[in-house]
Amino acid sequence: MKLRIGTRESPLALRQAEMIRAALMEKYPGTVVDLVPIRTRGDHPWSHPKLSQFGGKGLFTKEIEEALLAEKVDLAVHSCKDLPSEIPLGLCLAAFPEREDPRDVFIAGQPGRFQDLSRGATVGTGSLRRRVQLLAMRGDIQIRAIRGNVDTRIAKLQSEKLDGIVLAAAGLKRLGKDLSSVEYFSEDQLIPAVGQGALAIECRKEDPSTREKVLSLNHLPTEIAIRAERAALKKLGGDCNVPMALHAGVQGGTLRMVGMVGSFNGQRVVRESIEGSIADPEALGLRLSEQMLEQGAGKILKEFQSV
Repeated sequence: MKLRIGTRESPLALRQAEMIRAALMEKYPGTVVDLVPIRTRGDHPWSHPKLSQFGGKGLFTKEIEEALLAEKVDLAVHSCKDLPSEIPLGLCLAAFPEREDPRDVFIAGQPGRFQDLSRGATVGTGSLRRRVQLLAMRGDIQIRAIRGNVDTRIAKLQSEKLDGIVLAAAGLKRLGKDLSSVEYFSEDQLIPAVGQGALAIECRKEDPSTREKVLSLNHLPTEIAIRAERAALKKLGGDCNVPMALHAGVQGGTLRMVGMVGSFNGQRVVRESIEGSIADPEALGLRLSEQMLEQGAGKILKEFQSV
């Protein structure tokens, strides 16, 4: 049997797809698994430094999903945080392998910690979510929008004379980067993006053979957490056009969630948390989003929708 995996062309995306390829070949000896790199609109050079100004999350998935629907590939491996809240008709998220570290890390230009930065220090990130939370912690710093793959952003630390940058730990770990000198933000300090650190394997609904094979890679605690996060995301109606963070984690039979919506300058931030049973993760995600809306998240969201 042969399986074709659709993936973005970036080094990180290829590494993640290769991990799934290796896992499938180990579980199903004799199966040939090929990678099919696909350039998405978001992978082309573009002028806007902010993803939100260039069309949102579907930028990194649309062409791959079109190839999946056209049966040019059999499954797709996505960074879960790249996925919009709605999946195209005819497709499904068939499995979520075990999540990598979901935290963000601070990489300093010179040895030191984030809280020790001098007033007016410049920190690079292309994420509105990170921008808001960093400014809420340190309103005296400057945020510079940077984009590109992991290596490009690390290089900008020196080429743009930044005092630091903030990246996802998961990507650095999967690429084998040295993390001995980075500073980790806890999930409560700097709440991660929906799905951060997790992979999502997407298949056609009408392809039971592939779905069955992919399901063998599913990690139930990761699936539960992602289902809760995506339910809250859908209810709040945000993708990457607004500074929003939602993160869930499973501890035994308990699911704990934290969420954040903030204004662009970080001066207004709604943060809520909730705990409940793992039995109905979507319901818990909806409850968290309702709490956030009651505390004023809806007003902040409307401001971004009117821009």
